[in-house]
Amino acid sequence: MPRYAEGIAERGSQKWLQYLINSKPELINEDIAASVAGINLKDIVWLSPLRDDDYAEYRDRAFLRRLKLDLEKVTLPEFWPRGGPVWDGLARAGSNILLVEAKAHIPELNTSPIKASQKSREQIFKSLQETKEYLGSRTHVDWSSCFYQYTNRIAHLHLLRTLNKVEAWLVNIYFVDDKDINGPQSPEEWQGAIRLMKSHLGLGRHALRKFELSLFYDILKFE
Repeated sequence: MPRYAEGIAERGSQKWLQYLINSKPELINEDIAASVAGINLKDIVWLSPLRDDDYAEYRDRAFLRRLKLDLEKVTLPEFWPRGGPVWDGLARAGSNILLVEAKAHIPELNTSPIKASQKSREQIFKSLQETKEYLGSRTHVDWSSCFYQYTNRIAHLHLLRTLNKVEAWLVNIYFVDDKDINGPQSPEEWQGAIRLMKSHLGLGRHALRKFELSLFYDILKFE
């Protein structure tokens, strides 16, 4: 079962997301409710990573089961092979689904190309290309060869939001001032790196842009 009991993390984005969700949920809940029309602050229920679930993270069909979500039009196996993204966080807010990706230093943006069998690579490439075309990217960059962690997440948002009409949101969380891993010291530093990434991927005001959130948290203010 693709459920990963992570235990308490000691550093990096995993540590700070665990802390945020379990010790300061009001911070992120308020920001999400303020950013998304129709989401009530009191309706947000976090499903991962939770202290009483051994801070588990989920992937493949397990993340759908955790969200109690059925994809009726285009199923996950039709769109993506096993070994898909491990979601840093998951939540529901009524009919809204929140998929969370967290980062604490800029090199996390530039993840390695996919490692999969030829059959799986072909399926992934097809779905990434479909997503790329839907979003209007005209770049010749291969989305499976660079910034893959972001491209596979936006592809899954496409699967849920576009192909299955699920009210899904991709919540990107960027931590600031994590000196242990030489992380950015300001939101502006993050924003510059994000703009470069999206420019390279050919993404400007793309079709799913309004369903992405970017939230910034200074860890020095957590204490």
